[in-house]
Amino acid sequence: MHKIIALLILSLSLPGCLIGPNYKRPDVNIPSNWKVSGKSGAETDYTKAEAILSEKWWTLFNDQKMNELVEKALASNQNLKSAAARVLQARAIARISGAELLPSVVANPSYRRFQQSGNRFVTSGFDQPSGILSNSFNTPLDLSYEIDVWGRVRRLFESSRAEATASYEDYRTVLLALCADVARNYLIIRSLDRELEILDQTKILRERGLAVVNDRFQAGLVSELDLARAKTELASVEVDTVDFNRRRAEFVNALALLCGEPASTFKLTPELLDLVPPKIPAGLPSTLLERRPDVLNAENKLRAANAEIGVAKAAFFPTFQLTGSGGYESVELDDLFDSGSQTWSYGPGIKLPIFLGGRNKANLKAAKARYGENVAAYREQILFAFKDVEDAVINIKYRDQQVKAQEKVLEAAREAASLSIGRYKEGLVNFLEVVDAERSRLEAETARVQFKTQRLVSTVLLIKALGGGWENRPKLDLVSTPSE
Repeated sequence: MHKIIALLILSLSLPGCLIGPNYKRPDVNIPSNWKVSGKSGAETDYTKAEAILSEKWWTLFNDQKMNELVEKALASNQNLKSAAARVLQARAIARISGAELLPSVVANPSYRRFQQSGNRFVTSGFDQPSGILSNSFNTPLDLSYEIDVWGRVRRLFESSRAEATASYEDYRTVLLALCADVARNYLIIRSLDRELEILDQTKILRERGLAVVNDRFQAGLVSELDLARAKTELASVEVDTVDFNRRRAEFVNALALLCGEPASTFKLTPELLDLVPPKIPAGLPSTLLERRPDVLNAENKLRAANAEIGVAKAAFFPTFQLTGSGGYESVELDDLFDSGSQTWSYGPGIKLPIFLGGRNKANLKAAKARYGENVAAYREQILFAFKDVEDAVINIKYRDQQVKAQEKVLEAAREAASLSIGRYKEGLVNFLEVVDAERSRLEAETARVQFKTQRLVSTVLLIKALGGGWENRPKLDLVSTPSE
């Protein structure tokens, strides 16, 4: 055993080369300016600090209920739990690959009682009239170790570790999408609450209008057609109210699923809010996109594919194996650990790939092709990230302009509705003008709420596109993988 251990220590101390290319991030054209704002990180304080992602970006909206729902989703969402389990699985697989860097030692003690045939052939030439009844006690300790001369095992471990990191980034992608979906659904529900409140006010106004028309009809001042139109407009508001309640219920059910609760028991009390979108810092650097979890996922898959090229190249070279066995063997238990019962063997082995029918060349070609595929996927993911950000920024910019323009439309529509009902009471116009004015006012009220909600949702999408919120901190190394 001393000889085996000495040989093992010697093999571990032998320097080995690392075949295959070391990972280098592919060149990607990352513009410094955004198309919409035209500003870069160099125009802000980010030149002296680094903008990093905020873990709890949803708190930027300053809504306690939203915060509670997101926290509940993080704790109970089943899709997120499934992604977390995949991370643990990938890390365990990486540990399996890492175990090949160390020797394998197996103890296989055994006991056997047997009887030999008395009629068996014996080389001594003497007959043996009866069989032999005997015991066999054996306590072997077997060792095997692949001397990683060419770095095959190390490259394999590098690949598995990169896959585990990619799995973690996939988990972060699911987490980011979950938080964004919760925030989006919540904002839409609050928008529907506001629209339902507008419909309730509209219903009151149309009930009053119906009363006015009915009084004028009873007085013979208007025809029955005006009365029918007033009843139709009131009924249409009631239909819209039912439809909006249906839509709200569907979004509440979707929110229940995200929060990991049964839709039958999940409730969200209506509340009228006038949320203000968080202020987006000017000149957020485009390098933030490199921290998006889906981009990091694509890069780690690229890193794994790069390591696989080294594994494929190492297959062209001989494999060196160190094996050893030592222990005790005896027919009597009392004598098992005596010096005369010792048994051992050790020695190196070599495996030469002489002829494999082109298998190694094909594997290397396939590994290089997978690497090329992952390079293209990584660059595509970068382009997709830029598109996401630009789309969100464009939506925020133009939704904000829509809100401001809609404020003017709403002011004019309210004035027109007020004037029309007054003119109708004086008999200057027919009820059709009142109907048109009221419809325009309702559409303007609803459109303003929807534009404001779309601006809020666009802010959520921008945060998601950036991979999270933002904070301005001194530069730190944030690439390390957190512990389990």
